Amino acid sequence: MLLQAWLLSAALALAGTGCAPAGVYHVVEPGQTLYRIAKTYAVDETQLAKVNGITDPKRLEAGQRLYIPGATQTRPVPPVVLPKTTTPPVVLPPPAPPAKSTSKTPLPKAKPAAEEPALLGKPEVIPGLPPAPGTFAWPVRGQVVSAFGSGDGKAGKGIEIAVPLGTPVTAAAAGKVIYSGTIRGFGNLVILEHADNFFTVYGFNSKNLVAIDSFVGQGDRIALSGAPSGGKSPRLHFEIRKGKTAANPIFYLP
Repeated sequence: MLLQAWLLSAALALAGTGCAPAGVYHVVEPGQTLYRIAKTYAVDETQLAKVNGITDPKRLEAGQRLYIPGATQTRPVPPVVLPKTTTPPVVLPPPAPPAKSTSKTPLPKAKPAAEEPALLGKPEVIPGLPPAPGTFAWPVRGQVVSAFGSGDGKAGKGIEIAVPLGTPVTAAAAGKVIYSGTIRGFGNLVILEHADNFFTVYGFNSKNLVAIDSFVGQGDRIALSGAPSGGKSPRLHFEIRKGKTAANPIFYLP
């Protein structure tokens, strides 16, 4: 098991050596379009839409995060300024004079408006917990049969999710394929590099569906699930790493 962990760490280290950067996340601001964003980062607009799962480029929303493949840093994108339209002012006719009352009955006096109740102090503001990354999605749906930190008595670097043999394995986030091959103890293995120095690892695959240096979007199929050696039931080995440090995937998944 220690040898397997060393091989996986070596694959993570070697896979990114000399490769182009995985990319960054760009937060859409008001007035920015997919065309302007793609032009600013010098990427293909069609690929940018595909990687981010965008079907209608005209429906970008302010605050939306776009994965920019191959970018090294975020860049300012000039917004599209729409021409102002002038509307002529609406001229209302003067109000009609009030009709004279012929009745001598005095009108009832209006009651004073009720006073609004005073606020009982300022409302308490409770600071919320730090927001979860929210970047990753489940690569498969199934029962977690091996928790983070367990792994046959050794320090497990990820979790194992039970799924039927041949289940499509999808990318947990948009990223770049930096490894797609076979590693002893993990079988067919795929490693994706994401923005902010995050990596995800997918092992025990019966078949890898992606090639090294290709970019994938969140939810894209990258492999078919398999089974580990030793007669264990079919499952997926899944890791999330920040740099070389393994993190508990449960804290990053919805």
